[in-house]
Amino acid sequence: MLNITRKIPFFIRCKGFSTSSIAYAKKKASKKEVPTEKVLLGRPSNNLSMGVVGLPNIGKSSLFNALTNSSVPAENYPFCTIDPSEARVRVPDDRFDWLVDTYQPDKITPAHLTVVDIAGLVRGASQGAGLGNAFLSNVASVDAIYHLVRTFENDDITHVENTINPVRDLEIIQNELRIKDEEMLERQLIELTKLAKFPDSKRLPGTMSKKEELAVVEKLANFMAQGRDVRKGDWNNNEVNTINSLHLLTAKPMIYLCNSSEEDFINGNHNKHLPDIQRWVDENNKGDLIIPLSVSVESKLVDMSKEEAEAYLNDNRIESQLPRVILAGYKALDLIHYFTCGKQEVRAWTVRNNAKAPQAAGVIHTDFERGFISAEIMKYHDLKELGSENAVKAAGKFLQKGKEYVMEDGDIAHFKFNGNLRDSIIHNKRPCTNPVLLCSDQQEKVELRYGNRINRLLKLIDIGSATQTPKAQSVKCVIQHIY
Repeated sequence: MLNITRKIPFFIRCKGFSTSSIAYAKKKASKKEVPTEKVLLGRPSNNLSMGVVGLPNIGKSSLFNALTNSSVPAENYPFCTIDPSEARVRVPDDRFDWLVDTYQPDKITPAHLTVVDIAGLVRGASQGAGLGNAFLSNVASVDAIYHLVRTFENDDITHVENTINPVRDLEIIQNELRIKDEEMLERQLIELTKLAKFPDSKRLPGTMSKKEELAVVEKLANFMAQGRDVRKGDWNNNEVNTINSLHLLTAKPMIYLCNSSEEDFINGNHNKHLPDIQRWVDENNKGDLIIPLSVSVESKLVDMSKEEAEAYLNDNRIESQLPRVILAGYKALDLIHYFTCGKQEVRAWTVRNNAKAPQAAGVIHTDFERGFISAEIMKYHDLKELGSENAVKAAGKFLQKGKEYVMEDGDIAHFKFNGNLRDSIIHNKRPCTNPVLLCSDQQEKVELRYGNRINRLLKLIDIGSATQTPKAQSVKCVIQHIY
């Protein structure tokens, strides 16, 4: 059989002759549909905060002090707190404690949750009562809410409504948040109705038109008119982006904390108000978490020594609820953390749930995300079961992951990325345009070829091979995050 492909060089030399009739058609590349990532309600950040919200004089500042081991004034009169107080709370994690015991590092950095103590809201706060507008703006600045409600009777502690009625108190706070959101949506409707009449000449590609924004705001207003909180709606990505731009109060996750007396809590939370609170939450915000606790008990535990606290808990057969409160807040913010481990430091890095490996690497340093190559991942349970990193590697469970890998809570990670030495060591100002390979392996220590100085964020230690040529230099570095 004639092999026509052998004639191609001759055909090419013939002026005006086309070879298109015998060219082999390329197979069409199969297009894989990339699933659209769901946009989350709230700020796209890893540095998120919980706010303690409720009526005045119900134990908010005392709870804040117990959570954060602080000393914010807690007095028996309304509005003893005016300016919000903020503190970071350690996130309890047995895995972190085990890693610290295993690696025996020089430095430890656990995961933290930011908590804000917000002054009490009162009936009519949305109209300015009790400095309400200022306090509501403080609520807007946090990302999720601990809604504390009083369920204990005590004639010595005044109540702004004069009687103990937790369901009424819950409705007061919820109504004030809703009214503020409805006012915001009403202003947006007026503004967008005017703007929608004109063409969007300055509209950026990929953004919504004013008419589309108007339709979303109308949908939100109708939804809230049914007495529902925004966080309970099923919204598409465009709608979520609009909600996030409006910073709506009822879009924030909510956890209900029921402050019982010490006696009720020790007796197994036999509080007559708890069933009513459960019914109200099921009717109004089904699925929201309720945590009964006693701020009085938690405050006592903070003032005790470790031995005294353990004895008190054992004698009364109770547990502190603060770890549960902290972990619930962390989960409500949709946060997880992964670990980097070595002799120098064991550290927990907080990221949003479903973050991909490059985004997680970027929390350590932005260069890690920009030049991401791969992530070396160990699972905590594998390390604990097998006992060492070498054993994990020998068992074939030291995983190499790429850019699409979704980080899981408790991953132990090392990152590799391409960077430019001049970008990474700005302080040295040594000209270098060769690509370098950087990783977060903190176990090897040698001096940096380009100097021993450290910049504000990173210390780079060169363990590059002397056999590498200047034209194709590959320098492996240890990254140590410092302050």
